[in-house]
Amino acid sequence: MRRLAPVSRICGLICFVPAILLLSVALLGYARAEDASNWENDLYSATRLLAGAAYHDGGASFLRAGVEIKLNPGWKTYWRYPGDSGIPPRFDFSGSRNVKSAIMAWPAPKRFEDGAGMSIGYEGGVIFPVRVVPEDPDKPVSLRMTIDYAVCKNLCVPAAGKAEINLPGQASDLDATLAASERRVPKPASIGDAGSLTIRNVRREDASPRPRVIVDVAAPAAGKVDLFAEGPAPDWALPLPAPVADAPAGLHRFVFELDGLPPGATAAGAMLTFTAVSGEDAIEVSTRLD
Repeated sequence: MRRLAPVSRICGLICFVPAILLLSVALLGYARAEDASNWENDLYSATRLLAGAAYHDGGASFLRAGVEIKLNPGWKTYWRYPGDSGIPPRFDFSGSRNVKSAIMAWPAPKRFEDGAGMSIGYEGGVIFPVRVVPEDPDKPVSLRMTIDYAVCKNLCVPAAGKAEINLPGQASDLDATLAASERRVPKPASIGDAGSLTIRNVRREDASPRPRVIVDVAAPAAGKVDLFAEGPAPDWALPLPAPVADAPAGLHRFVFELDGLPPGATAAGAMLTFTAVSGEDAIEVSTRLD
């Protein structure tokens, strides 16, 4: 007669397999969690850091990372130039380890109308791409961030967050998400460049009571086109360019007064930066104002 295995042995074998499966699932979950830090929650928003794979661009190597802000429904936060009201986010990566530089980019924003005028920023959420260069590529890299920002709905409130994440430079579940946010960053361009979206002309026109700037933008026929203008320094508070109806055929014309200059500043020869946005396309042009 064949002897049966002891009950304890059978149970041990049966229980061992699920235990291995559970451990594997836990380890996979832990690996995925390492692609993002924990959410740092504020009253109406939350922030975290994202990690991605290493990549090469222009002969240089970078570690891919991102700063994500999640906003409650109806709330918004601001671009680097907030417009008529608001406060731009301030990022600090100085507490990082083995980081030579951490360069953050700004995805293309949109304009909002509120009680204080027009503001520029993001709603729902945004991911700011970060290019990280290690001091020593052979040593571990840890990215630490603190952020101060503002969120607004019917009122504006300050918010803050901090996060830390290791950047091993390996493939990440968030690589596609980070790459999508990088594509939303306006591409450097020059006046008159060929392409479906381009700034054709920038000129200053003397008018009463103030001189004004006229910008012509060529864009695909379908879709909304918008334009943002920045001065050479943060203390320049230029108005948002307004679309006008007298654009030449095939162009979108925007106009704004040369208002909001800091005391003692002159517009002649000033370096202005224009960001044109059309659908998923965005470009950034810097030019001196004649």
